[in-house]
This record gives sequence, structure tokens and C-alpha cells, in this order.
Amino acid sequence: MFSFLKKNSSEPAGEKPGGWFSRLKSGLARTSGQFTDLFSRGGGIDDDLYEELETILITADVGMDATRALLADLRHHVKEHRLSEASQMKEALAHCLLKLLKPLAQPLQATTHKPFVIMMVGVNGAGKTTSIGKLAKYLQGQGLSVMLAAGDTFRAAAREQLMTWGERNNVTVIAQQSGDAAAVIYDAVQSAQARNIDVVLADTAGRLTTQAHLMEEIKKVKRVIAKVLPDAPHEVLLVLDANTGQNALSQVKAFDEALGVTGLILTKLDGTAKGGVIAAIAHTRDREHPIPVRFIGVGEGLDDLRPFVAEDFIAALLGLDE
Repeated sequence: MFSFLKKNSSEPAGEKPGGWFSRLKSGLARTSGQFTDLFSRGGGIDDDLYEELETILITADVGMDATRALLADLRHHVKEHRLSEASQMKEALAHCLLKLLKPLAQPLQATTHKPFVIMMVGVNGAGKTTSIGKLAKYLQGQGLSVMLAAGDTFRAAAREQLMTWGERNNVTVIAQQSGDAAAVIYDAVQSAQARNIDVVLADTAGRLTTQAHLMEEIKKVKRVIAKVLPDAPHEVLLVLDANTGQNALSQVKAFDEALGVTGLILTKLDGTAKGGVIAAIAHTRDREHPIPVRFIGVGEGLDDLRPFVAEDFIAALLGLDE
């Protein structure tokens, strides 16, 4: 039996019932319930079972291509291990999912440079600014000093929201009433150097991937950061709303081509998210060079952003403790 059937490695010691893993499990309950219903009916493993499983995977946002590849691997596993009962399929599927998702579980290492500059990007409404506030709290918990750069100069509300997160985390926010994003972030990096700050979290305005002029502008922001600090930004984090489903794939492709995305944050897994889009993302990339899922978010609280742990995610997605 897999270890993640017995414990959840990202659940902090002593966390009460209803803690982080419980919220993740609750957020993915719709999908896990479908898997549990299918595999608990009894009977053997036949084409009908595979057909129903294919439907569940596709409706869970795994996508057609990833679903076909996953089912091919599952059929091989079933044959190799001579499985015959539907009740054995949940653990078999967990095994195949773990092979697919494990390469994505690469924690953020923010100590390789000082200041370590993280550029946050994404479409409108994905949860960038909120994720910055939570990420600041997480990094502070790692013993790192943090500065925020209010690079979303299009929306006054975004600047104000970031200032509020700064107050909650007791960190400095570099902002301007007007001006462009590149100038704000340039100033923030210079200030971080002067103050000996460990990490700069740079917010940027949300933009649709079809808005060519805005995608060009964000490329400029990255170039300007490199002028003040030649090897920066050290991390380009793309924030994805877990509820966007297969649209997340086109967002990853567009932002990666424009900026070279180094990591993903998947937000809003506490809502109506189906969860399978992580498998779709994993399938689209070379297994040797995946874009890591650095964090997943399951709520609005400061502590609701946690590093992605493949075992925990699969346990919640499949309802392995049920």
C-alpha cells in the first residue's frame, strides 16, 4: 500500500480536523466521490469500467489526451499485476497518477540569490494579488525577509489590496500612484538591495493571453528587472485558477512562450474545482522538464497556500482514505 493512503505529509503536526488537507479534500469531494462510487460497486475489471472511468477523468478536467495516456498506463499496470477486481483499481490509478504528477512536485527554493526576485503573472481574476500575500507569509515562515512590489498599475484596487496584505504580513510595499509596472518593480529591486531584503514579490496586472500589446508589456517588465539585477527574475510564477479547466493549458503555453514560466500556483481548489487539470498540465510537458506546481491554494486565509505534494493531492482527488 502507498504511504499516502495512511498519512498526509503536508498536514502540519497537531493540525486540528478541518485543517488544510481537510479543506483540500472537501474542495475535490465532487471528483473523489465519483471515483469512490465507481470502484466500490464490486465486480470485475472490464471495458465498461474503463469507459466509465474515462468519462470521469475527462469531466474532471484531465483532458482527452492525458486521459488516454493515463488509461493506457493503467491497463498496463492492471495486466502486469494481474488485477481482476474493480476494488483494486483505485490504488492502481493512484500509482499511475503518482508517476505522472510526482515530477511536478518541486518546492520553491528562494535562497539561491539575494534578493531573490519572483515575478507573478496570470490572467485577470486568477488570484495573483491574494497569492502574493499568502506567499509572503509562507516565505516569512521560512525565515526570509520579504518586500512586495505593486506592479499592477492598471487597477488602484490591486495596489490597495497589496498594501493591505503588506500590513497583515508586516512587510514593505513599494508602490506608485501612477507610472508603469516596470518602473515600480525596478525601484523595488533596488530598494531590496539597499535594505538587504531576501525576496521581492513583484505583482503584475492581469492580462488575457490574446492581448498582444499587454503580453509585450510584460516581456518589457522582465527585461527591465534584468537591467537592475542581471540574473533576475529568478522565478516567474504563473497563477492559475483551478476552475478554468482546459483553458489553463493555453495560459501555460502563452505565458511560457512569452516569459519562460518556471513554476505554477494553482488557486481556488476549495471551490468547485475538479482538480484534474494538474494531470493535463503534466501530460503536456516533457517528463524530464516539467513546469513545477510550486503551490496550491485552498482558501482565503493567510495559511491556505501550501507547497504541492503529489501524494496528498492524489489522496484527496481519489478519496483514498474512504
